[in-house]
Amino acid sequence: MSFGGTRILRVVHDETLMDQSNLISIGLRAKTGRAIAVVLGGSIEAPIVLLKTEIKLVDPKVPGTAQPYHEVMDLSWEESQREVRKYAAAIERTAQKALAKLIEEQRTKRLKIAGVGIVGAPDRDLARIGNPHIRAHAAEGVLFRRVLDLAAQSNGLKWQMFSDRNFDEAMAEKLGAKHSRVKQSLSELGRSISPPWRADEKQAAMAAWLVLSGL
Repeated sequence: MSFGGTRILRVVHDETLMDQSNLISIGLRAKTGRAIAVVLGGSIEAPIVLLKTEIKLVDPKVPGTAQPYHEVMDLSWEESQREVRKYAAAIERTAQKALAKLIEEQRTKRLKIAGVGIVGAPDRDLARIGNPHIRAHAAEGVLFRRVLDLAAQSNGLKWQMFSDRNFDEAMAEKLGAKHSRVKQSLSELGRSISPPWRADEKQAAMAAWLVLSGL
């Protein structure tokens, strides 16, 4: 695949093969209890996947952190908001520490982090969801995305949030004529790394690319 005449398909796990720039970015795809992370380096024209991993957002010492809103699902929405805080606080601490570890691993390689791109559930009026079970799932989607926002902030990094709703359509509008080339190039990065390289990994990579490009 070419981008402006330059082939974009270089995937390595050795930062010594990067271009002269040591600037990288982190893309995170928020999921319930975890986040898929893609560390992208190289250049805008020739991005490199330096790392693909998963960040655990569940505190094993607090079992309710796996599905916190399910733990309080039988309460009224107002009561559940209060009761869920003990779980949410544990998740926030876990996310902050997990991201701090990932950041430190990159900085020990003398890499400079441009920022974090986070893909996840956007804020919404959860009180309007009448079904308690559906509302619990929706609330957890928002919560696990928000803790990544807070983790980036607490670790002193700039971050951008991208809604997982109609993600491809939003990216197409944002990138215009470049979208198909960038999307295809990021998709092809999965050929030279261990699977999986599914939609979630590709979204994390796209978010990282947008941060790296300054868009």
